[in-house]
Amino acid sequence: MAQTRDTAPLRTYSYLGPRGTFTEAALAQVPEAVGQNWRSVNNVGEALGDVIAGRSDGAVIAIENSIEGGVSVAQDALATMPGLRIVGEYLVSVNFVLVARRGTRLEDVKVVNAHPVAYAQCHQWMDATLPDHGHIPATSNVAAASALFETELADAAIAPPGIVDSYDVDVLAEAIGDNPNAVTRFLHVSRTTRIPEPTGADKTSLVAELPVDRAGALLELLQQFSTRGVNMSLIESRPIGDELGRYRFIIDADGHISDERVADALLGVRRFSPGVMFLGSYPRADKSPIVFDEKYSDDVFADARDWLRGLLAGESDVSSAQPSRAG
Repeated sequence: MAQTRDTAPLRTYSYLGPRGTFTEAALAQVPEAVGQNWRSVNNVGEALGDVIAGRSDGAVIAIENSIEGGVSVAQDALATMPGLRIVGEYLVSVNFVLVARRGTRLEDVKVVNAHPVAYAQCHQWMDATLPDHGHIPATSNVAAASALFETELADAAIAPPGIVDSYDVDVLAEAIGDNPNAVTRFLHVSRTTRIPEPTGADKTSLVAELPVDRAGALLELLQQFSTRGVNMSLIESRPIGDELGRYRFIIDADGHISDERVADALLGVRRFSPGVMFLGSYPRADKSPIVFDEKYSDDVFADARDWLRGLLAGESDVSSAQPSRAG
């Protein structure tokens, strides 16, 4: 008798919806999410909460924009919701259109619905074209357009170009973003503790707190990376919230935790900041190989450990006579 093979249950991935958002475009780039269940949610906290509670296997959230910088709500969520790991990142080019209900003219627009980040990226165009306009914040770029059909408080909305596929709107203006090269970086977050294999083009993310508020404390934190030849592609401060002057730092370091220089830097950070939180090591979205000085290669760190083991074992110090394996 022929046996039937069990079909694996579909996985679920949460993203900031509704359909048509830039976050959905990022989720479409996640290989393991293709053909699975996509769960539309209202905010970053809900998306990550789904993962922690087991309602979703993963979530995709916006973490950084090339114009506006870090997305603070996402940074704070990652820093305060334990049990999450970043397993991938994805880039989405960002531009916007101004849309309105059918029959609306550009000169009729007085109030605009827009997500705050989208609004900030279009403010120069808005100020030049509609200098007297008002702004109503929306929870997402698509929600800004959908609100046009739920209330008449706004005359138009800033939305993604693909909005016309989902809503019956007139496009009043195209490419209204102030920077045509704007890109948003998204993270794929899950509960797994498995770290993706190193690719040579990786990034390591962590959160670290300054243990004390004193002169030179931040410099000491940064030196944990610089003295190991590890470049930081992002460092942003966020208030801890328990008192004024207390901050945590969101850090992206070039390299993988399995790289000797990165691992040694993390050990230094852990000794310096007991509040450090490892968020993950994962492939860079741009696939650009990490460039570093060869004096910080894995072989150099291995040589140093071998030298120390020899000293502790009572061997004579012959390191000066032995060429480094790094050349």
